[in-house]
Amino acid sequence: MPQETAEIVDPRIRRTRQLLHQALEKLLEKREFDKISVQDIAEAATLNRATFYDHYPDKFALLECTVGSRFHELIAEREVQFDGTCGSQLKAMVLALCEYLPRMQGPGGARQFEPHMESAIIAVVRRILLEGLQRHPSATGIAPEIKAATASWAIYGATKEWAQTPNRPAPDEIANTIMMLVSPILQQ
Repeated sequence: MPQETAEIVDPRIRRTRQLLHQALEKLLEKREFDKISVQDIAEAATLNRATFYDHYPDKFALLECTVGSRFHELIAEREVQFDGTCGSQLKAMVLALCEYLPRMQGPGGARQFEPHMESAIIAVVRRILLEGLQRHPSATGIAPEIKAATASWAIYGATKEWAQTPNRPAPDEIANTIMMLVSPILQQ
């Protein structure tokens, strides 16, 4: 459902969504996702179920939006703005993902909602890459949407593999490796 983006959103809607995001995050600290109901979320947010459904079709959509919003906030804090050519911005995005994924896979892990987390993060990465690629049309004729989709899945997949590896290398090292693998895709 609604993904928090740069779109103009009524302050009341933004506040209600924030309450829902915060309620879900608090509940996740105490319980597994599959044991949390829409009613639990609405009560924790001091809203009614009808208000919940005005904003999200189900708890999975709320989770996906929450994860995507939190990752997008981290990207914004780091001032990552990929313009289609700057390798340092690509690396900054990978490093942000290196910070975010282990945090999401902490105690109790995120396995229970991993597909939603994956989809939300890939959407944020894809959107950032696509915006940059659209500013610099490719001479090869490969659609920027295809390049952004390919690169975002590759970035997420490689970073996820890194995050799940015991005794993993430093984030800077894996970021350099991922850049070496993904840069050719973006330069086509």
